[in-house]
Amino acid sequence: LVPQGLSMDASKKVDLKIIIIGALGVGKTSLLHQYVHKRFYEDYRTTLGASILTKVLAVDNTPLKLQIWDTGGQERFRSMVSTFYKGSDGCMLAFDVTDRESFESLDNWRDDFLEKVIPREQDFPMVVLGNKIDICDRQVPKEIASAWCKEKDIPYFEVSAKNNINVAEAFETLAKQALATYKGIFESYLTDSIKLTPNDKPKKSCC
Repeated sequence: LVPQGLSMDASKKVDLKIIIIGALGVGKTSLLHQYVHKRFYEDYRTTLGASILTKVLAVDNTPLKLQIWDTGGQERFRSMVSTFYKGSDGCMLAFDVTDRESFESLDNWRDDFLEKVIPREQDFPMVVLGNKIDICDRQVPKEIASAWCKEKDIPYFEVSAKNNINVAEAFETLAKQALATYKGIFESYLTDSIKLTPNDKPKKSCC
């Protein structure tokens, strides 16, 4: 039995931190604005450090408030960006299907993230987005990207921030993963907190 007041109430809003990482110019800011504001963001200024947008939605009857961190992809800001990883509940890895280097850098981005997330979990909630499928000049075949993700057991989405293809689906899949992990950690905490029962009290020893 769960002690009164400690049960997970599905009607209470859960705050989750989601972070988007990936190389410079893959469209992280455009993806985020398309999901939150339903419009294509055409301002090509580089994100310096991080910016944050929020989105409220319901997943499995649980109200969620996603705090989504958009990070800069420039190599010289990598150490600064990695300071934003702490406290993340889910990670979105993005690359540009017309830029092979952005795909090849996914290993480094993923490894860097997992190294700095405490505790390190290989099955940390994560999805991969191959953006700009609306552009004809493709350099990364879908089969190669899918194989990389399958090997690491990460869901893969081919998306277009410009044409709003699969953007919401990708974010909501990550939100579901993050919520399931959050609930699992919460329930584990509850289990640990009720292990001690009156019968566990040490017996008095006789002199």
